Amino acid sequence: MIKITFMGAGSTVFAKNVLGDVMMTPSLWDSEIALYDIDPARLEESYIMICSLNKNINENRATIKKYLGVSERKDALRDATFVVDAIQVGGYDPCTIIDFEIPKKYGLRQTIADTLGIGGIFRALRTIPVLDDFAKDMAEVCPKALFLNYTNPMAILAGYMQRYTPIETVGLCHSVQVCSNTLLKEVGLEPKRPIKEKIAGINHMAFLLELEDADGNDLYPEIRRRANEILENPPENFKDLVRFEYIRRLGYYCTESSEHNAEYNNFFIKEKYPELIERYRIPLDEYPRRCINQIARWNNDKQKYLSDDVSHKRTHEYASWIMESIVTNTPYQIGGNVLNKGLIDNLPADACVEVPCLVNKLGIQPTHIGRLPVQLAAMNMTNINVQLLTIEAAVTKKKEHIYHAAMLEPHTSSELSIDDIVALCDDLIEAHKGWLPEYH
Repeated sequence: MIKITFMGAGSTVFAKNVLGDVMMTPSLWDSEIALYDIDPARLEESYIMICSLNKNINENRATIKKYLGVSERKDALRDATFVVDAIQVGGYDPCTIIDFEIPKKYGLRQTIADTLGIGGIFRALRTIPVLDDFAKDMAEVCPKALFLNYTNPMAILAGYMQRYTPIETVGLCHSVQVCSNTLLKEVGLEPKRPIKEKIAGINHMAFLLELEDADGNDLYPEIRRRANEILENPPENFKDLVRFEYIRRLGYYCTESSEHNAEYNNFFIKEKYPELIERYRIPLDEYPRRCINQIARWNNDKQKYLSDDVSHKRTHEYASWIMESIVTNTPYQIGGNVLNKGLIDNLPADACVEVPCLVNKLGIQPTHIGRLPVQLAAMNMTNINVQLLTIEAAVTKKKEHIYHAAMLEPHTSSELSIDDIVALCDDLIEAHKGWLPEYH
């Protein structure tokens, strides 16, 4: 029997998307589904919902079990075929609040802080020890399971798992699937389909390298022309100006949104140039607002998800399609986050890169890309430096590598002095007591 373990099952809406997809996949109908969380209330809510889905859309063919806390974690993982990871260590309160409020005292503002920036560094440092515990348990009770990581910061966490654990890991994001269609919609192009695309780089900063219509016509010249026009006179409420500036200055569109990419570089969020915030419509403190709104929305919508008639339509999330492909040996293509073993020639071998991957019964098989345009590789490197140093800090438990990661983080280093960077890191280490191991 196929066993699918969902770590962080208290993420009820996301659990519905992934496991609802599983129940709409014939080859996965009869799976055993193990729900694991450390929050009993959220785990119970997800259990009720998944059991209702199983009844409503799957004729109760799946076996649903729930597991609570560290003492039951090995049982949740035992004999798993696939493990889905969707955890958030420290949650909104206190850790996300810490990630935003302490840097503000130094004049450092952020938008999302889940992937890079000083917030992304500390989110990684508190999450890696938990993933390491998962990996140790998996090596004992399900060593051949495929670990499907959805948790951010993706490149740091997946990169750690791929380099320092024996567990086969692929990182999965939502942005690759919608990249080309989002861009075409924004510039008002309706090309003859199916379109052909090529996307590669790192998570949240992979670039749309090629885009052609069904007849092989290059769509980029017209896209660049229209993007420049939009930058000169942006429509009201148009929010993607940072990525369009990437097109103008770097030549290519990026996979992840402008509110994310605004903080991945030293160009846009500058205390000395506050007018850039308005010009590029950058939503500072966006992630805390989302958290507050999501909590309110969940409280408002909870009964809908917990009702007897909850239903589902299969989504574009990669997880169920990967499982189906491996189980049935049906070829499928994803944009996966994997270790750079000769895939992108001008990025480091230790980097976790996002590239097209073939999936079949043999698992995840990445595609060799070659060299990125040098300016794109350089942009990626500004982020990879931080990712590798954060992993180094987590492995060695040395504070100096936390300082190094922050010193080389583009936005942090463009705003703060070295002394302030070190002081900020010390303040964040102190505020995260209980959430981080001891650093020396």
